[in-house]
Amino acid sequence: MAVATDAAGIRERLNLKRSEEKLAITVLSGGPGGEREVSLQSGQCVAAALRSRGHDVQVEDIAPDQLSGLAREVDCVFVALHGQFGEDGDVQQILERRRLAYCGSGPEACAAAMNKATAKERFIAGDVPTARFTVATRDNIRQAMAAWNLPVVVKPVSGGSSLSCYIIRDVTQFRPAIEMVIETHGACIVERYVPGLEIAIGVLGDQALPPIEIRTSRPFYDYEAKYVDDTTEYRFDVDLPESLLQSLGELSVQAHNLLGCRDFSRVDWRVDNNTMRPFALEVNVIPGMTSHSLLPKAAARVGIDMPELCQMLVEMAIRRKFTT
Repeated sequence: MAVATDAAGIRERLNLKRSEEKLAITVLSGGPGGEREVSLQSGQCVAAALRSRGHDVQVEDIAPDQLSGLAREVDCVFVALHGQFGEDGDVQQILERRRLAYCGSGPEACAAAMNKATAKERFIAGDVPTARFTVATRDNIRQAMAAWNLPVVVKPVSGGSSLSCYIIRDVTQFRPAIEMVIETHGACIVERYVPGLEIAIGVLGDQALPPIEIRTSRPFYDYEAKYVDDTTEYRFDVDLPESLLQSLGELSVQAHNLLGCRDFSRVDWRVDNNTMRPFALEVNVIPGMTSHSLLPKAAARVGIDMPELCQMLVEMAIRRKFTT
């Protein structure tokens, strides 16, 4: 595993040859899911970055029943759709059928990462530490609750941006939270709450980007803290041993690979403040690309600005089309 240190080194490792070719690119954003507004922001940021490199870029807001935005003949599609239809593999299946080059992971990897239970099972099988969990459905709520002492985290099996995510410390809130998540999302995960630092590590190609510690004044790093609250802090001077930070980078690439991801992702972690043990939360296959987003911040830390980051992702997608 290599840890990214600079833009030139990353390009060399990924065997990307700097190209000045002007490309036709469609950026997909928006979509039908709960992360629509963030996706629209990501799409605009990606489009601006690619236009600054001279590319012919159109932004398209698509949905399962509205695919006209894919009609234009292009060199590459940049998927900036978060959540439903974007990260679950559905749009990637459509792009595969149309034989279009696109950035990011394929359908199977997206589906595995989007389903947190599937992802955690792969982590366990591949020796990536993750917190103990149970899947709750309408048929097993009582059994799912019986296995736990509080606090716990209740969240959708499939979802993102911490939507419908709750930290439960009061037993009277436990069952109602599970029922709310099941009603909205169909199934939920009950997971051990890990007190400690929140760490995010971006993966670019096969390399870990610098770790970022997230500090928020809110109860946890929820939707507001991620996208609205300007007091949320993102710190590169993480107060953890260097050996642990190195291990987190290696484990992040391992988690990325266990799910079959490619090009880029962001792996979210909690580090227990009592034992200093790390626990993988999830892998985000379409990480945010807004001004608040962590992957662009981490890339910038090693000298990769937003236009260069998007350019590299496009180059990886186009190369793949012509080598597979």
